[in-house]
Amino acid sequence: MMEKESRRLVNCATLPICLVLIGGNLSSEKINIDAVDPQEFLLRRLVRGDDRVQLDSNGFSCRADVHTQVCVANKPVRIYNKGLTVYVPSDSDQPQVKRIVKPYARLEDETAMKRVSPVQILHGNNTIDPPTCNFTHNVTAVVFSSKGFTGNVFHEFNEIIIPLFITTRHFRSRVRFVITDFELWWVQKYNRCLSHLSAYEVINPGTDDGSVHCFPGAVIGLTYHDNLALNSTDIPGGYSMFDFKQFLKESYNLKINHVSEIQKPMLMLISRRKTRRFLNEDKMVEMIMELGFQITRVEPEWMYNLDEFAEVVNSCSVMLGAHGAGLTNEIFLPTGAVMVQVVPLQNEWAATTYYGGPAKEMGVRYLEYKIEPEESSLFDTYGKDHPVFTDPKSIISKGYYAFRSVYLDQDLKINLERFKKTLIEAKKIVESSTPIN
Repeated sequence: MMEKESRRLVNCATLPICLVLIGGNLSSEKINIDAVDPQEFLLRRLVRGDDRVQLDSNGFSCRADVHTQVCVANKPVRIYNKGLTVYVPSDSDQPQVKRIVKPYARLEDETAMKRVSPVQILHGNNTIDPPTCNFTHNVTAVVFSSKGFTGNVFHEFNEIIIPLFITTRHFRSRVRFVITDFELWWVQKYNRCLSHLSAYEVINPGTDDGSVHCFPGAVIGLTYHDNLALNSTDIPGGYSMFDFKQFLKESYNLKINHVSEIQKPMLMLISRRKTRRFLNEDKMVEMIMELGFQITRVEPEWMYNLDEFAEVVNSCSVMLGAHGAGLTNEIFLPTGAVMVQVVPLQNEWAATTYYGGPAKEMGVRYLEYKIEPEESSLFDTYGKDHPVFTDPKSIISKGYYAFRSVYLDQDLKINLERFKKTLIEAKKIVESSTPIN
């Protein structure tokens, strides 16, 4: 008995999280640790139920939901750059089956998916041998696209960075990323995140049409949970939003843990230049300073250099902005900070769903300021008796683009006296916030 247990511990030394499973009983299913190599064990943790049974029986499993497709292979695979083809062998005599996967976590959005190249997976045996390996790797491949809605920071985090963390964090950097629809600017922007999830250079399958990369296993596609969200009960290792924020702190070397560490309240004002602009922004700045805040105004181009911008956000007590992608940067705020979202007309659902709801899980206090009709540029454009105000459903029923052309393209002239109450509340929150020991 002692010899057998000792052998289990030696095997687990190459896979530290085995010890957690052995002692913590995270799974009701008994696993023979001796019979499972570290990579196979880690890949197995990505699937459950019938998908796990299928992976155990033939080394390959695929699942799909409304948001994403994810395929897992725990057998040696070959990735042929030409045509983005993944060859997955089978131990049985099953004929080869072709499966097409678009590895981007927004399947429900046709516009986004049109920009994502398909990956062809050939699983099973064929009379024709797969192409010969040009490069052989000893870690798992993770295949995903850097296209979709990249260029919008919300979608970059929501559909790639957070799903990538969910899918690969438990591998402890022992994975190699194969990025389809390769966007160099995106890889450079998120280099710190990528390098903290993988110890290896990324592979761009578009640079060499003839190369074949061989891996001991692969994941094609990324697991998605919800808007800027992680469901810890459905993640190998049980990672939460707190763990993701800790990962960002390590990746970007962020120094401030809690808002109480900031000596004088600092407010970041996100200044938009195209739509949902603050028409009286200068007056807003004057009032903010009169209330005792230091202030930094940032424009969208500041956000491109995430290495620097993350530190700026982390030094702020309050983030203020109109509904829009820039508010995604709340993810870098220290615990106890406040995010104030100015909600334009008919944007209530999106404001809460995309930014307000996730803020709580980030340890950020959320306040919102819903504008009155008179504070919208739509009031002067259409008048108070127009269906834009009296019957908004008639506009919304025409579809997203009709909605966008009206309600997303409005500008805002804030009622300063009314808005002051929200800012005073934000200041009280940060000044009274203390870390929880």
